[in-house]
Amino acid sequence: MPGPNNSQPPVAWRYSGNQMKRWRTKANISREQLAEAANYSPDTIKSMEQGVRMSTPRVLDVADELCRAEGLLSAAKDYLLRERFPARAQDFMEREKEAISLWWYDTLYVPGLLQTETYARALIQNHVPPLDAETAEERVAARLERQEILTARKPPVALSFVLYEAALRNPQVDAEQLRHLLKVSRLWNVAVQVLPFDRVCAVALLGPVVLLETRDHERFAYSEGQLGSELTAEPGAVSRASERLSMIRAQALGPDESARFVERMVDRHE
Repeated sequence: MPGPNNSQPPVAWRYSGNQMKRWRTKANISREQLAEAANYSPDTIKSMEQGVRMSTPRVLDVADELCRAEGLLSAAKDYLLRERFPARAQDFMEREKEAISLWWYDTLYVPGLLQTETYARALIQNHVPPLDAETAEERVAARLERQEILTARKPPVALSFVLYEAALRNPQVDAEQLRHLLKVSRLWNVAVQVLPFDRVCAVALLGPVVLLETRDHERFAYSEGQLGSELTAEPGAVSRASERLSMIRAQALGPDESARFVERMVDRHE
């Protein structure tokens, strides 16, 4: 069954923003006054009140004090912790917590589970439209926390990654990130493969795709693009994703060859 439409901002964003606007109006506090007190622009406050952007802990605390809400606005912070990920990816992140196996193919970026802090921060801080500093830092921390799936789960999660060569040629990928890939690839439950330019197949150009299996043996396919994302358990879609991933893995270099490929890239960076 197809996942929910992730183009709509999360309910928690819209509700907390609506409440902040109601309390501000009741207290006769202008948007500009709240913006100045919280050190945000009025347009950012407007986006938060409309639910387009997540209300940050700082603005909720400042609004609570200015509007004399007696903790009712600050209390919303507990319900926004889940919004540390982009709205369109939240359902996938919840499933990822339940995963027992995960196949991941990416075309342009090193997957979040394999990113160094430096690389993750470079991507998140260059988000369009720009994120405020607090949200950016929360997302960096959340991305790094997800990486406990590599080593901390019991029983261990079976993880397979294929990276198109273009992802490794990204200007943000430095020697530190490449060495990190090599380190992760040595984990016994993790396979990292590279799909070089000269071995690419047609299905590999269709974009990134993830296949995930949960503890209840539910299987989900996930794909993400510029304008939205889709998480689905529909058997036909899952079957197509599985077939495509199998073809891509067959064309990619084996794990040992892939490690040597990455090692040569490290040498060229140094």
